[in-house]
Amino acid sequence: MRRTNTATQQPPSIVDDEPDVAVREPMRTEFAFTLPRGYVDDSGTVHRSGIMRLATARDELVPLRDDRVRENSAYLTVVLLARVITSIGTVTDVHVGVVENLFAADLAFLQDMYRQINSEGHTRAAVRCPECAHNFEVDLSGSRLGES
Repeated sequence: MRRTNTATQQPPSIVDDEPDVAVREPMRTEFAFTLPRGYVDDSGTVHRSGIMRLATARDELVPLRDDRVRENSAYLTVVLLARVITSIGTVTDVHVGVVENLFAADLAFLQDMYRQINSEGHTRAAVRCPECAHNFEVDLSGSRLGES
């Protein structure tokens, strides 16, 4: 039996389990959005654009200890969105009170966006035209005027 000196052996190479892709996009952790209606602050200013980041396991676990969520499970959405939205317009302190004062259409929009980015990792969705059957992608973040 022959012994080898392990100190001089090369470390094993890192194996990438993902198939080779021609263009690999860097991982995005923040996603811009444009609210359908907009958040109206105390001074009456309407804020429509914002940023949402990917949720962590902690973001999903911490709200479960919140008494408001324990009393009303529907409140989980409000607490969770307050944790992952980093800004709405010039409002950078997005807290539960801000999310509570969003219009219902904006809350539904943000819930859909949260599900999309945290399950798919992007805000694009594949769709098919019902008339011509053409396949294409749309950006669900509503980042351009008139989109949602």
